[in-house]
Formats: sequence, C-alpha cells, structure tokens
Amino acid sequence: MSSLKQFIRNVRAAKTIADERAVVQKESAAIRSSFREESHDSNVRRNNVAKLLYLFTLGERTHFGQIECLKLLASPKFADKRLGYLGTMLLLDENQEVLTLVTNSLKNDLNHSNQYIVGLALVTLGNIASVEMSRDLFPEVETILSSSNPYIRRKAALCAMRICRKVPDLQEHFLDKAKLLLNDRNHGVLLCGLTLVTNLCEADEAEDYELGVIETFRPVVPSMVKVLKSLANSGYTPEHDVNGIADPFVQTKILRLLRSLARGDPETSELINDILAQVATNTDGSKNVGNSILYESVLTILDIEADSALRVLGVNILGKFLTNKDNNIRYVALNTLVKVVAIEPAAVQRHRNTILDCLRDPDISIRRRALDLSFTLINESNIRVLVRELLAFLEIADNEFKPNMTTQIGIAADRYAPSKRWHIDTMLRVLKLAGTYVKEQILSSFVRLIATNPDQQTYSVKKLYAALNDDITQEGLTLAATWVIGEFADNLLRGTDAQEQDLVQNVQESDIVDLFTNILNSSYSGQIATQYIITSLMKLSSRLQDPAQIERIRRLLQNNQTNLDVEIQQRAVEYTNLFGYDQIRRGVLEKMPPPEIREEQRVLGEASKKHSTPKGKKPKQITEQDMLLDIMGGDEPSAPANPTNGSQNNADLLMDLFGDQPTSTPAAAAPAARSNVDAIMGLYGGNTGAPAPAASNDLLSGLGDTSSPPPSAAGVRSPPPMAMHQAYNKNGLQIGFQIQRNAQAVLTLARFRNAGNAPLSNVSLSAAVPKVQKLQLQAISTSELGPGAEATQQLRVVSAAGGAPPAKLRLRLKIGYSGEGGVVNEQVDWSEPV
Repeated sequence: MSSLKQFIRNVRAAKTIADERAVVQKESAAIRSSFREESHDSNVRRNNVAKLLYLFTLGERTHFGQIECLKLLASPKFADKRLGYLGTMLLLDENQEVLTLVTNSLKNDLNHSNQYIVGLALVTLGNIASVEMSRDLFPEVETILSSSNPYIRRKAALCAMRICRKVPDLQEHFLDKAKLLLNDRNHGVLLCGLTLVTNLCEADEAEDYELGVIETFRPVVPSMVKVLKSLANSGYTPEHDVNGIADPFVQTKILRLLRSLARGDPETSELINDILAQVATNTDGSKNVGNSILYESVLTILDIEADSALRVLGVNILGKFLTNKDNNIRYVALNTLVKVVAIEPAAVQRHRNTILDCLRDPDISIRRRALDLSFTLINESNIRVLVRELLAFLEIADNEFKPNMTTQIGIAADRYAPSKRWHIDTMLRVLKLAGTYVKEQILSSFVRLIATNPDQQTYSVKKLYAALNDDITQEGLTLAATWVIGEFADNLLRGTDAQEQDLVQNVQESDIVDLFTNILNSSYSGQIATQYIITSLMKLSSRLQDPAQIERIRRLLQNNQTNLDVEIQQRAVEYTNLFGYDQIRRGVLEKMPPPEIREEQRVLGEASKKHSTPKGKKPKQITEQDMLLDIMGGDEPSAPANPTNGSQNNADLLMDLFGDQPTSTPAAAAPAARSNVDAIMGLYGGNTGAPAPAASNDLLSGLGDTSSPPPSAAGVRSPPPMAMHQAYNKNGLQIGFQIQRNAQAVLTLARFRNAGNAPLSNVSLSAAVPKVQKLQLQAISTSELGPGAEATQQLRVVSAAGGAPPAKLRLRLKIGYSGEGGVVNEQVDWSEPV
C-alpha cells in the first residue's frame, strides 16, 4: 500500500490520460482489497479513506468506501473522527440510505465532553441533515444553543438553520434561543445568530408559514441599530478590523436582517432610516470591504419604506459604483439599477451618460446589463438621444445582442415615437443594420404603421425600395420592403416631386421586377423571402401597366411551379391560374383596407409597461386569454383573442379559398369582394372543404337567416338556417350561438343583441376551449350597442391534433360590457345542447 502523498505523485506523474487511468484503477483495486482484509489498524483505514477523498476530487467512483467512513466515526480517536466526518460529508448526501447509520454516531458525539468532537458533529449535521435526522437530533442542537461555550454555540446556530430549512415546523423551538444569540458579545456567535435569524425571517416571508417569525424579531431592531452604530463609529479594533473597517461581516448581516424586518413596515423603516443614512455616508468606498457594506445598505434602502431623499442617496451610490474600475462592482451596480429604475426613475436618469458609456465596455456581461438598463430609461423626453446611442451600438454589437436589441428598439419606438416619420426612419435603420435578427412581431408592427398612415406611404415605399436596392442581405429588410412595394407600388412609380428628390430617382416598372428577380436568383432568397416575393409579384401584376412586365411576372411565377417547397409551388400554381381571369385577379388583389389598431394589439404589449409599473404592484405578464386557457387546462393560446388587423382576416380568407391554411406572412393577405370570392370558389369547384374565417360578417350572415338566400353568381349558396343556442341573457344583453360543422372545424357565429332600453358600450367576448382543441376568435363587429342594436362575432374551433372537430362544443366565456349598472365582467361556462 502506498501513502497518500505517493499516490498523488503517481497521478501527477502520468503523462497521458491512459496512464492516469491505469494508476487510479490500480490504486482503487488496492483500496478495495485492503477493505476486504478488515484491518484493525486505524492508520491503514485513515490512509485508505484519505485516498478515497482524493479520488472523489478527481471525479472517480467512491461508493465502496462509504461504510469505512462510518467505521471511522465509531473510533474514539479524534483524528479518525475528523477524517470520518469529512468523508461522510463528501461521499454521502441526505438521499443515501446508509446515512441512517450515522444518526446514532451523531447523537453520541453531540453529547461528547470534547468541544471539538461536538463541533465536528454539528458541522456534519449542518451539511447532510435529512428530514428524519433533523427530527431526531434537533433536541440536542437546541440544548447546545444554550451552552456557555461560544465555539460550539456558533456551530449550533448554523446547524439549527439547516434543521429549520428541512423541517419548518421546528422553527418555533429555536426562536427564543435565536433572540439570545443576537445579544451575544462574541462576534462569531453574533454573526451566526444573525445568519440564523435572517434565514428564519426570509423563509417566513417567502413560504408563508404563518408562524409570525418577523413579528417575533421586530422588537430586536433597536438593539441591532445600536450594534451597527457602534461598529460604524468604532475606531481601530485589531481583533475585528478588516482594511480599516470594524467587522464588515457583522455589519452586512445586520443590514440584511434589518431589511427583512423593515420591509413593508413604515414604523420599523423609520427607526432605521438614520443609521442607514449614516452608514451610507460615512463608509469608505475606496476598498472592496467598504463597497460591500455600501451595497448592502443600498439594497436595504431600496427595499424598505425609506423616504425619497434616502432613495436618491442609494441610487447615487450605485452611480458611483459605475465609475469603479472593478468589473464586478460595475456589474452589481447595473444589475441593481435595473430593479431600481421603476422606483426612482428620475434619480437613475442622472447617471444616463455613465450607463451609456458602459455599452462600450470590453466585458460582455457589463455590456449586456448596460443594454438592459438603457432600454428601461427610455421615455418621451429622451427617446431621440437614447435610440441614437442604441443604434450606434447596434452597428457594432455582437450577433447575440441583436435579436433583443431590435425587439426593444421596436417596442420603444412604438410607444414613445415623437412622430410617424421618425418612427419609420428608426425602424428602417434597424432593418438596415440587423434586419436578419428582427422578429416577425416587429416586422408586422412596422408594416401596420405604414399601412395606417397614408401620408407616409410614398415616403416609406421609396425609402424601402432604395434600401433594398442597396442591400439584399438583410432578410427582415427584404420582407418588409417586398410587402410594402407590392402593396404601394403605385406610390413608388409616381413621379418624384421636389421634396422627394433625396429619396430615390424615378423608378420604372422594369426596375421593380428586376430587383425582385435578382433577389430570387441570389443566395439570400430563403423560403420565407421567396413566399413574400411571389405574393408581392402577384400584387404587382395588378399595379403595373406595362404588358411586358406583367408577362415577366407571369413567367417568374410559372418558374416557381416546380419549386422544391410545396407551399411556394402551390401558391405559384394558383397565382398563375388567376392570370386567365383578369377581372377576378384585379378584384382579389385590390389594396388591403387599413387595419384597425387596438391598444392591446400594439407591439409594445406588456413588455414596456413592466418598467413603469407603480411601486408595490407586479407587472401584468399574462393576458385574460392566457388565464382563460389556463383555467381550461390549455398550455398556450392557439390564436389571439382578437385578430391583429383586418388584413389577417383577408389573408385567412384568400388562403382558405385555395385550399390551404393561412400563412403568417403579411404579403399573402389581400382583400376580396363577395362576388369575387364566390367566383373564385366556383373556379376551383365550389367549397374546398375548409371553412374560411371571413373578412366580414356578411360571409356568415346566412347562418342566421330564416330563409335561404339567393345563390351567388358562381352558384354557391349560403349555409342553411341554423338553430340559435342562448348563452347569456342579463342586464339587457343577449348572446346566442349558431353552429355549423364540417369535416375540419366547428364554425360558430355569436350574435349579440341589446334587448334593453339603455345603450351598452365596450361589449367584448373572450373564449377558451379545452387544451385538446384550438380556437380562432375574430373581433366583434361593433362594441357599441344601442337599444335594439345587434352585433356578431365569429369563432372557429378545430382539433389540436388535426383530427375531427369536437362533437360537442364546450366554451368558457368571459363577457364584458358597460351599461347603466356600471362595468360588468362575467365568466360563463357554456356547453352545446345535445
């Protein structure tokens, strides 16, 4: 048998991994053989266990030595016990069955006359105590807490903390003893007592054990303030001095405990305001020891009911941290300011320039935190300055930053843009710099911005055309420009006036087709870009006047009929067939109506509101639709409760007409008149078998007719009349459902009627289905109902697995409206009658 030192030398002398493995395996075999020999020499056993611990640090298997550790525990020698307890802590954990054999040894050693053996047992119990061991041994720990020996008293305090974590019911046994520890003059005992009490208070607050721990310890606040004041004002004390500061460990622990006791309690906060101001003002921040106390005091100031002046002092300390050369201190300051900006935005704004300087820091962690903080600082007054700095950083930022940056800039611009022109220019700059990383939601918002502002459409389409002509490598720019050019090509082809000379020179029809052809033939034309382009080309066929260019478009679409992507191939075939029906083609490809923008549909959503949440309120993170789905057991909303805009409805309609599911690309959307819809359905053989979410309520109005309407031009009749199922009738509001089924979906028309004498406003209906189904819910036709007025809303329910639709419809409805009795919000469970 070799010694531990020799074993370590042999391992280090190995030149290859194979050599090291051979040494380890040989030594492991020797240790196993020695264990089997049952040697009674404690020196041999200690040597073997010591080598086992070294093997453990190398990551080797050491389970075969667990029993040997327990044998060392039974030895009367201190050296054996010390190594045995060390091995027990390292080689065993609370889930090991063999740990039950340790309980008796620990019980005996906790009552030992030797303080060092008692200390070993307390340390071990504090590291590996299970629930059963905690219940068995807590009386011994409770007794030791009253010992006159400070050495084992402080170890018992930490052991009690482990026991209280494992078995919260035992906390009440340690409350009185913990109070006594806070009055101990020994700094080591006081430090451990503070740790125990702080842990009890935080557990009581987090887990809500209802033991009143925080109320129990609030009376100790004056004594803790006194201790902290004496430490902060004391002179040089060699025993506890650390770089000129008296016992910084106790000071930080006291500050943390005061934070737990004063949180949410104005009276307690008032007691500690003065000492916090004193500590924050007088502590030397030139060394790391002082910074730790300052940081803890700032956290306490910001977490309690402190006055505004004290909060500003805390923010200024964090601002001073930002100028420190230590990266760790700057990171901590940035990370804390992100949480503080919602509480004291004005104070944080004063350090805006310093925060922006951190964007150029070589440390990526500092840059990331500075970036997060910069976005929270944006408001109406500084958006121009901050976004200009962020765009400058976006130009040189690492790729991992770009997805989040583009999203946040889009959100900020959507909320705080000083003008529509600035908003468009900003998003165009984002698309130029990082178009590949722009998310679909931001692109949709940008497109909607242009579509809803006719006075900016000419400017936008020309700027996008010029940008795309210069650079086709950014996919986001390609998608946005393709959609806008396809929709507003007539604005692009219009003559350039004096104010637009700096945008782009006169564009010919052939230039647009050439640009799209170049993109299709380039390596940057991915699947999505190709889908956008062929749909945009189809729109151009009704916008351009030159027959030669229209023929080029037809050939481009014809070439894509053999595309490897089935979606592109199918669209190309359908679009090419439409060239044989010019009147229908022009009707289908008319300009889309401007989408209606609702506040809840804005890209900003809840993401930007979380930074402006009033103090004491948590930011809203889930929508009512999410909550309804959660009630029904769903995982995620299958479709938005309200359509994003009218263009999406048209896109769904057009795609369903061609027998496919609607794509999510804005370029695929187009309005369709009723007559053109019927004509197209006739062209493709009438009903395709897939119910289409209609662009307007009249497409499903036949559901409520009492007589069959006349057939359309294509010979397609509206559905036969269906029975009305009443779902709600209160306060004059009546809601009924008319249901139609086919092989793919359950199509439901909700009819609203104001049967009362008073007008109803803000009428809304949200719905949720079981998680095995998916729901598409369109917008209500009107949310304002006068007496006798009616409104409709369409629902479409399909199977989540793609199978047959549900045989019986079950809905959880959330109904809201305002009337004479005030605002009404009700939840109703409705099942389709059999």
